[in-house]
Amino acid sequence: MNKVMLIGNVGQDPQIRYIDQNVCVAQIRLATTEKGYTLQNGTQVPDRTEWHTVIFWRKQAELVEKYVKKGDKLYVEGKLQSRSWDDKQGIRHQTVEIMGDNLEFISRAGAKKTEEESAAPVAPSTPAAPAPQGEEYPF
Repeated sequence: MNKVMLIGNVGQDPQIRYIDQNVCVAQIRLATTEKGYTLQNGTQVPDRTEWHTVIFWRKQAELVEKYVKKGDKLYVEGKLQSRSWDDKQGIRHQTVEIMGDNLEFISRAGAKKTEEESAAPVAPSTPAAPAPQGEEYPF
């Protein structure tokens, strides 16, 4: 099974592109952090932040374009996908990205919640259509 579930903060405003036949593609950078801790011997282990690239297609990408901003806290579901390409100098690059299937807001950047809003469940978004096979990402 290829399944990824992340809760993290959006590190920059989404990159949005429209490709063939007005298909929307959105890319976000999501930061997840594992909190630091102290070992029994007193050694401090610092926080560890990982950055993830998440790609959304079609309707999901349009929702990202309209609502997602830097600093938002999101829950993302998707699957891992690797790809490689050669740059203009002929150097081979490889990356692993998350193809987003589902997106839910946990909190908005700069928004202050009341107790009632904090207790309210977040409505799930609709699953994204799969990415076209063999199609390059425009990022």
